[in-house]
Amino acid sequence: MNILDKINESIYFVKDNAQYVKINYDALDEIIKNINLENNTHWLISNPFGILDMDIVDIMYYLLILHTIGDYCFWGDPKWSIESEYGILDGTYAIMYLILKRMQSKKSFNMTKDDFKEFLKGNNEIPLLDDRYKNLCMMNEYLKGRDFYDLIKDKTKDTELLTYLTQNLPYLEDVSTYKGESIYFYKRAQLMVSDILHLREYIEKVEVDYSHLMGCADYKIPQVLNNLGVLLYSKDLDNKITGKEELKENSEEEIEIRACDLVAIDYIYQKLNGKIARMDINDYLWLLGQDKKKITKPYHRTLTSHY
Repeated sequence: MNILDKINESIYFVKDNAQYVKINYDALDEIIKNINLENNTHWLISNPFGILDMDIVDIMYYLLILHTIGDYCFWGDPKWSIESEYGILDGTYAIMYLILKRMQSKKSFNMTKDDFKEFLKGNNEIPLLDDRYKNLCMMNEYLKGRDFYDLIKDKTKDTELLTYLTQNLPYLEDVSTYKGESIYFYKRAQLMVSDILHLREYIEKVEVDYSHLMGCADYKIPQVLNNLGVLLYSKDLDNKITGKEELKENSEEEIEIRACDLVAIDYIYQKLNGKIARMDINDYLWLLGQDKKKITKPYHRTLTSHY
């Protein structure tokens, strides 16, 4: 059984045994009636920084760095942010901007910890700085001066690319234990595979297959689904989230939120008869979450390198 099959099987085990999170399928049905995913675009295609103006080799290297140090855990009081010519940026867009600016001046990300800390300097220290730096060192050791694009250019199927990346980049592992069972998520690995394949399809017109990816079990998609009345939390869990109380990593509450997030995405996918890939549904929901005027309920807070 490959990783994606394990994810699919294990998230339904959590959903069937969940105590703190329930799925409102009526709300999901209403969403499906009122959204049009046919014209949905990959989230990176709509980025504001001109990332796709680089050549494909640099874009793939950019994605490797982003998914090594970037796509997890930015929250705090105050949230980590930076100043830029675009104004104040925080979270994913902030680190995307910093990576691009460095690539425009020097492509090497082989740096000391002090240099790395300076590179990510903002209004306060970015969460999990040490973990991000450790990942960067592992990435550089993996590359050993090679072009990332050359290493992955022949891998155009999600199952193949996901297996390769998780075998070579151990920081992408993402497995929890719930009621004695292993629960597989691999959020960062799936997002990395999705980004690589989507952009290769878009830029190079390469035939790719990302149809087996399950989606990103993070904090942003559950926040959107909770705002839309899809994910329903127990009173105690809802109070913790609205009170900005940290949920422990690998707690039953956190695992149930992540698993039910993926089950909801899979439900939309099944209802649409598989016409829209789960990761495209995922991206649609993520982009909804960028409208802070509409998404008013807070996200759950877990200090983690998995998302």
